[in-house]
Amino acid sequence: MKTPFTVLWLQAGSCGGCTMSALAAEDVGLVKTLARFGIRLLWHPALSEESGAEALAILSAVAEGRTALDCLCVEGAVMTGPNGSGRFQMLSGSGRPTKDWVTELAARARYVLAVGSCAAFGGMPAGADMGAIGLQWAGWERGGALGETFRSQAGLPVINAAGCAPHPGWVVETLAALALGDFTHDNLDALARPRAFADHLAHHGCGRNEFYEFKASAARHSDRGCLMENLGCKATQAPGDCNLRRWNGGGSCTDGGFACINCTSPGFEEPGAPFLETPKLAGIPVGLPVDMPKAWFVALAALSKSATPQRVRANAHADHVVVPPARKAPKTP
Repeated sequence: MKTPFTVLWLQAGSCGGCTMSALAAEDVGLVKTLARFGIRLLWHPALSEESGAEALAILSAVAEGRTALDCLCVEGAVMTGPNGSGRFQMLSGSGRPTKDWVTELAARARYVLAVGSCAAFGGMPAGADMGAIGLQWAGWERGGALGETFRSQAGLPVINAAGCAPHPGWVVETLAALALGDFTHDNLDALARPRAFADHLAHHGCGRNEFYEFKASAARHSDRGCLMENLGCKATQAPGDCNLRRWNGGGSCTDGGFACINCTSPGFEEPGAPFLETPKLAGIPVGLPVDMPKAWFVALAALSKSATPQRVRANAHADHVVVPPARKAPKTP
């Protein structure tokens, strides 16, 4: 029988939302989904029966090398304050900062997976004065809690399954690829995010794309129009396949009327403007689609708006379909 691929999951400076997302994995939940790939959870703070001394015994066995660890998953930012001591977050019952446990356990792991943008880049906790950083990044700067040169025993940097929270598929599929031995440096983008999702944009597959094409923009959050021009949507800049695979079987942020806030990228927690407002300069959105020159965007937007069908224009400023598509017989050659 094949030896199980072992996973140890720690929660650092976290709201627990990444775990809540992961629990919705597939049709049978996280633990059974992982078991399909021969993955066994050694311990998870929210899912495992062991607590107190029993949990600490599991962590100590891994730290001392008595129990082999294939993948260390860390959820949440690493708290280094005050003054680098890490005492803003102590691992209960151990008398030691969580950051010290992360460092010690990471050194024993074949792979290290940052679950969510807090663990990857610092995320929301980085907006406060707590010394919150990611495992190998602090915002856009390399380094983090483990240092720029850190490599796991398999020779890989920390793998960043970013997102606030990440799609459960991003976590499960990454762990499955690791367990199957089918994950290399080529599977990572420049920020060490798995390319399986990071090579896409949240814009791809968005249900509002017709409105985007004609620059028929929503003015209120209840409108069906594109959220980019006025309501802060960054889907054209945000790595992720959120609108291709959907969430919980059938939804996404933009489907629900919420702007994409680019939560898979460093610094999303401090956008410099309200999350649900689009900052503009001379009437032009400051954040333009990835790879698009400003002059081309301005020209395209003007042309698109002049060509907007009345149906699209009317529906963009309504909370339901006001004008349905025309019903015409197709032309024959």
